[in-house]
Amino acid sequence: MRVTSSLRWKIALTTTAVCCAVAAVLGILVHNVVARQIVGEVRKDADRDLDHALAQYQYGTSHGDVNVALNPPGLPEPLRRLVARGRTGSMVGEHAGKPVMWAAGPADEKILAVWLPYESTRHRLRDIDTAILASAALAAGVVALAGLFLANRISRRLTTTAAVARRISAGDLDARVGFPTEEDGGDGTEGTTRAGGRRRPRHHDEVRDVAQALDLMARSLQERIEAEKRFTADVAHELRTPLTGSLAAAALLPEGRPKEMINDRLKALHLLTEDLLEISRLESGVEQADLTRMELGEAVRRAVAGTRLEASVRIVRDVVVLTDRRRLDRILANLLVNADKHGEPPVEVTVEGPVVVVRDHGPGYPPELIEQGPQRFRTGDPGRGRGHGLGLTIVVGQASVLDIALSFANAPDGGAMTTLRLPVGRLTDERFTGGTSQR
Repeated sequence: MRVTSSLRWKIALTTTAVCCAVAAVLGILVHNVVARQIVGEVRKDADRDLDHALAQYQYGTSHGDVNVALNPPGLPEPLRRLVARGRTGSMVGEHAGKPVMWAAGPADEKILAVWLPYESTRHRLRDIDTAILASAALAAGVVALAGLFLANRISRRLTTTAAVARRISAGDLDARVGFPTEEDGGDGTEGTTRAGGRRRPRHHDEVRDVAQALDLMARSLQERIEAEKRFTADVAHELRTPLTGSLAAAALLPEGRPKEMINDRLKALHLLTEDLLEISRLESGVEQADLTRMELGEAVRRAVAGTRLEASVRIVRDVVVLTDRRRLDRILANLLVNADKHGEPPVEVTVEGPVVVVRDHGPGYPPELIEQGPQRFRTGDPGRGRGHGLGLTIVVGQASVLDIALSFANAPDGGAMTTLRLPVGRLTDERFTGGTSQR
């Protein structure tokens, strides 16, 4: 990213450009006013000397002024033409290679001219221009620094707000910007005043408004998600007891097709209830792993065999890992069941070091699952909506407990591919039980 593309530099450069433009306009105006005044004083002196010289010439008195001459050769041509029309005038020109102020008028068909030195006046104007430029440069520098300071302050606050927004989008709903509110008085430069018993902000801070809106959104989102979690857990707990009774009562029905249908539906509902309870426990953050050291390849082979699903296991390189066998079995079982339901054979499980890859050769994961991850109560069945259901949600939760890096993708030659990267080395996270994490 280029430096000039950042907000702080855009604000600073814009402020500096505006300041330079204003300084240039003011400098030109000041230069014109001062130059007109100074040149006017010199022109006035030259006109006075010309009147004096014309009076002396008219009365035939001699004058000893050395800066007076008839038809001087160095008189500027525009001034010469002006005098030829019977008028007097003055203008800046040169005499003997030096700048002078000429003043000339008609005298008996001749041109009587006087001149005054102009070099000091030109130096004075040059000094004034230098002072104007220096003042403009100093003002532009001060404004640029002030603009950069203010822009940097705004940019830092916006960067903080953006970082918190990214944390919230990543699932950290406890993240807050925490900028002072209007009632808190801000940072000492902002506060509230009372007018008629009502509080109103002294200054309107748009960045603070954005941060407060983000915090309010995160708080509202967190409350809704917590309410949804509580509702899911409460429903699952409430359904568990009647389902257990219904299963016991269904076992007393006479054998036949109706009993099989009722038992199948009750078992499906019972599994759904158990999955909901497991998800609620995982989302509560209280689950702890019972870690043991084991050979990953053998553990994967036993987990795949326990599902009794058609899947091949290929061990490229085995490694000893520290993990929870029950939770790892749960993860692999759900992945294999998902591949069996929504994918196509052959289903392959590959172990290469601490990485386990489960893939099938079906249509693959939908793009929204790869981008957003699994979502509850959604399945790959078009009749039940898009995405995947509770199985992959449990996989994500159990992987989080075991600190396993999980990624969903589609293989280049087709098929869904799930990659598990188990942690290597000692695990010291507080979620893990002590005593079994020694190397």
